[in-house]
Amino acid sequence: MVTVRDTKDDNAQAPEAGADGHITRPFRLRKLIARNRAVLRRTRAVAVLPAPVVRVGQLELEMGHRILRKAGREIHLSPKEFELLAFLMQHKNIPITNATLLRAVWGHEYDSEPEYLRSYVKMLRKKIEDDHGRPEYILTEPWGGYRLQDPHDPDSSGSDRLSIQTTMEATCARM
Repeated sequence: MVTVRDTKDDNAQAPEAGADGHITRPFRLRKLIARNRAVLRRTRAVAVLPAPVVRVGQLELEMGHRILRKAGREIHLSPKEFELLAFLMQHKNIPITNATLLRAVWGHEYDSEPEYLRSYVKMLRKKIEDDHGRPEYILTEPWGGYRLQDPHDPDSSGSDRLSIQTTMEATCARM
């Protein structure tokens, strides 16, 4: 972060705001280059770690390389499709509300924009489902949400879905 503010409070708030470092203007070019090299050294150290692979059914998501394979065949995803699918796969079998998905993938300012989510889920289903009209991986949950399941896993089938729906109905009835 480059700033003209140089009080102790400003210096303390920069990392809290997400800055990896900050430099005040005016600055010397050598100092800026040194700071950039330090950041690059830290990021290179992180980049050599092995990337996790998340598997659900025939889907295999390589997080580090941002690659999706279904039954060994690579499927191209846009960056947002990848983020959405990664979030769903990391929360397998858990019903997730539209607002939670929107915040996780698009940010807080989009948590009341479900049309973004609907269109991306539709595109993902076309890419990963055998019959996108009858999805087996990305299921729509009652009252606004989605759940990713392994269609080949008998433990993640409709019985969980029925108990979740019954729980949600009971909760709404009490309100």
